Amino acid sequence: MAVLLVMLAALAAGAVIALLVRAGRRESRAEAVRLAEDARRQARRSLEAVWTINDRGFEDYIADLCRRDGCNGVQRVGGAGDLGADVIGYLPDGRKIVVQCKRYAKNRSVGSRDIQTFNGTARAEHKADLPLFVASCVFTGPARQFAARQHLALIDIDLLGFWNSGTALSSLLALDIGRSGTNRKLTLDD
Repeated sequence: MAVLLVMLAALAAGAVIALLVRAGRRESRAEAVRLAEDARRQARRSLEAVWTINDRGFEDYIADLCRRDGCNGVQRVGGAGDLGADVIGYLPDGRKIVVQCKRYAKNRSVGSRDIQTFNGTARAEHKADLPLFVASCVFTGPARQFAARQHLALIDIDLLGFWNSGTALSSLLALDIGRSGTNRKLTLDD
């Protein structure tokens, strides 16, 4: 009888422990989701100044981020007749990077037409090994799909927030842009 009570008590304790472990895992997953969302919001909040600078200032800001991450020979070349190149430089591994910068209002999005235009000049005119399109808003689904097919790198406002906060450009370039992002326009209070 005592053995049976000990076994029942052990089974009950095991069941309680299993329930606590499952609850802890659920809570841990929920916390990870919450922390990721907080990080995204914080990164975006840290970019409030982006919407206050002019287009040239935005290009300078992107050039500075490239330099910070080890790019060499970085020059801001944007302006009239730039053929889609606002920043040109070389990645630490020697590949030529050509950057198109769009500082749009946060409630806008960049469509496929802008990406197609950049694609037409980045490699042909500027001999880019890596065409990079950086925007202060989001990209539409068709724009992302086109960029993925053409092997163009995209950095939207969310990724720009992380880049601004210290994430290396090389880490952002490794992302699968065809599947990333929400592809939705931001509301004014986002």
